[in-house]
Amino acid sequence: MVKRMLSVLVVAAAALPLGVIGGSVPQAPAATVPIQHIVVLYLENHTFDNVLGFWCDQTHRCVGMPASVTLKGGTVVTPGVTPDTVPPVDHSVKAQQTAIDGGKMDGWGQISGCTASTGYACISGYQPSGVPNFTALASKFAISDETFSMQDSPSWGGHLYAVMASQDGFTGNNPVPAPGVTAGSGWGCDSNKVTTWVSPLGTAQTVPSCVPDRSLAIANGGAFESSPVRFAFTIMDRLQAAHLSWAIYGSTYGQAGYIWATCPYIAECLYTQQSNIRESEQFVTGAQAGNLPNFSLVVPGDTTTPDSEHNGTSMTAGDNWVGQVASAVMNGPEWASTALFITYDDCGCFYDQVRPGTNPDGTAQGPRVPLLIVSPYARPGYTDSTPTSFAGILAYTEHTFGLRSLSKNDASSYGFANAFNYNQAPLAPLRTVDRPLPASARHLPAPDPNDPT
Repeated sequence: MVKRMLSVLVVAAAALPLGVIGGSVPQAPAATVPIQHIVVLYLENHTFDNVLGFWCDQTHRCVGMPASVTLKGGTVVTPGVTPDTVPPVDHSVKAQQTAIDGGKMDGWGQISGCTASTGYACISGYQPSGVPNFTALASKFAISDETFSMQDSPSWGGHLYAVMASQDGFTGNNPVPAPGVTAGSGWGCDSNKVTTWVSPLGTAQTVPSCVPDRSLAIANGGAFESSPVRFAFTIMDRLQAAHLSWAIYGSTYGQAGYIWATCPYIAECLYTQQSNIRESEQFVTGAQAGNLPNFSLVVPGDTTTPDSEHNGTSMTAGDNWVGQVASAVMNGPEWASTALFITYDDCGCFYDQVRPGTNPDGTAQGPRVPLLIVSPYARPGYTDSTPTSFAGILAYTEHTFGLRSLSKNDASSYGFANAFNYNQAPLAPLRTVDRPLPASARHLPAPDPNDPT
């Protein structure tokens, strides 16, 4: 066992803030809400401007891509069209902070993969023809043009807050192997990897990339060595307490995409809730058969990793997957009672013009991401411009099912109430397309979890 200096050790009995332990009192489910199934398709690494900026120019539903971008130092760049193979741009915590530059949104040219030598590759966007399923869904259903990633973190932090409404003190950088320890698969409690965590006193330290649960009969609460990280409840806990079903569709140990599987990051989920974990390709068949749980989180898995829209993958492949997931929901027997949210875990890190805000807990939000709301009760052709974050999806889930909130972030976040009209005539499904992959996409490797981009 590697010994590591930990300046602060929080014992298992330490009291947690009310918002973390219990949250607010449970809400009464909205009696008039017909939604019984909430689905989140969680894609990889794009900003709002990158995916929808040029579409906004055409539809006037939102502020479009600017004609030019002035970078720190005065360089003026004309946004280009992003190629099908998503450019390799650094999206670490430091890179995102550099790009945001205290809210000036002018530091993009200083991050790796987006300098002058690359033609400022991140200052670009997709034409609607490059993402036809995404933009067709945006045109018919509702979008949010004010949803921000919860923190300026890449996928590790992004997948934590997807189920916890916070990063539980982690800074969010992707885990790395611990010196002298044999690494396992993925990034979670079974990976034997480490990342940075900040104590309640503000001390940064390197700890196992795991949210431990000391109530488990497992050494270190499921982490590979002693950890000061505190237990935190997840949306899965809230659903189970209310006797509601849930599933995370991703991948299993050793498979491609296990880095994004989310459940392994949390010891309680990894060691006690595995019956709710399914492979991502099972989602389409389940939706088509009418077997949706009350809550589904769909992340790239073993066979769908090339469809993730991650840097280095094909946007055509990703848009095809968006179409397949949306079509399965829209044409399945549970369409009349489903809300599908389609969004991204972080910036990737592509240009966006809007300054991020601050979460209710005081942490800084990361760059703006696209968000679609696909449902028979989504307001048709509606743009929701109320600021929120991924915590808004959790808030919507809690409001719909009458669940207790997880933290002040979801308790105080806007939950897309304006984007739904439960009294309207239900919207019909939209026909999606499945395009052949371009030659450039046919032999792309799966994303490398050790690549900082």
